[in-house]
Amino acid sequence: MRKIQMVDLQGQYQHIKPQVEKGMQEVLESAMFINGPAVRDFQSDLESYLDVKHVIPCANGTDALQVAMMGLGLQPGDEVITADFTFAATVEVIALLQLTPVLVDVLPDTFNINPEAVRKAITPKTKAIVPVHLFGQAANMEVLMDIAREHDLYVIEDNAQGIGANYTYSDGTKAKTGTMGHVGSTSFFPSKNLGCYGDGGAIFTNDDDLAHTIRGIVNHGMYERYHHDVVGVNSRLDSLQAVVLKEKLQYLDFYNERRKYAALSYDAHFKNHPKIITPVREADCDSHVFHQYTLRIIDADRDALVKHLQEKQIPCGVYYPIPLHLQKAYADSRYREESFEVTNRLVKEVISLPMHTELDDAQLSYIAKAVLDFFS
Repeated sequence: MRKIQMVDLQGQYQHIKPQVEKGMQEVLESAMFINGPAVRDFQSDLESYLDVKHVIPCANGTDALQVAMMGLGLQPGDEVITADFTFAATVEVIALLQLTPVLVDVLPDTFNINPEAVRKAITPKTKAIVPVHLFGQAANMEVLMDIAREHDLYVIEDNAQGIGANYTYSDGTKAKTGTMGHVGSTSFFPSKNLGCYGDGGAIFTNDDDLAHTIRGIVNHGMYERYHHDVVGVNSRLDSLQAVVLKEKLQYLDFYNERRKYAALSYDAHFKNHPKIITPVREADCDSHVFHQYTLRIIDADRDALVKHLQEKQIPCGVYYPIPLHLQKAYADSRYREESFEVTNRLVKEVISLPMHTELDDAQLSYIAKAVLDFFS
């Protein structure tokens, strides 16, 4: 059996190596490293894949979130509601822009932001909601957009973990995550479902004016060379990373199907176990692309399970061990522990198993057996 990895980028690379090397060689020979044709080609392909009018590539997923908020014109002191149970980058950019983060609890089954908690957190200062499609599962966008319309709020989708997932509306129509809010963002960090070989990110919107604003912001606030109309940043996707992403985008649906196959295999092994809760799917299975396969461990020692797996050379992760409202950087006297009942429980229960495109049946069975052996 091959060595088990949390993410197997080397194995995945072997399938696309000739095409990636050819594309990189073309960039090297052209010396068009910044804003070259490779970036424009990838941008166009991603717009078509997502069925969105505008994709603005940038340097990383954190920049994508920050620039999206800058583009909307949010001002210091404006309140932005987001989930307590997520990676810190989401709240980090809110604080960096001197906006006021408002953290709310998540749902116990999908781990995504709780719409009712969002509704209760709205004040006259609230200007935006940032739902995170956590672990690859689409958040409840229909309800969140209804809340946003009711209160005249922006919705900024953090799609760093969910690219390729579909959200199904109550009328049966579907849309890709990241394209339903006023603006969406994603990360192309190497371990993501669509990842490059360095850093990269992108912003999505169907709003022509907002897209124009954002294109200037990512380029030092310039719409005409050396004319700085707005305060901007330097955040660009380079051509070498675009080559990788353009090639991988062709396989994104296949990659996500491979992840779903692995998830279904895990599900079958853990079915009806009294101390293991497997990931739920809302609507069709295409609502979840399994950036992570995350279990909840009930009435057992999650940390002991982590140690048990590590002893068997099985990597695993705890995403996330500390709620954002308890992180030193984001602590606030406004928060009450009773408002974070679900998050406070999840940080003690969750464990993520290896999840990637190259997992085979022998590896999946070995991992599942090791988990089950812990309880026997």
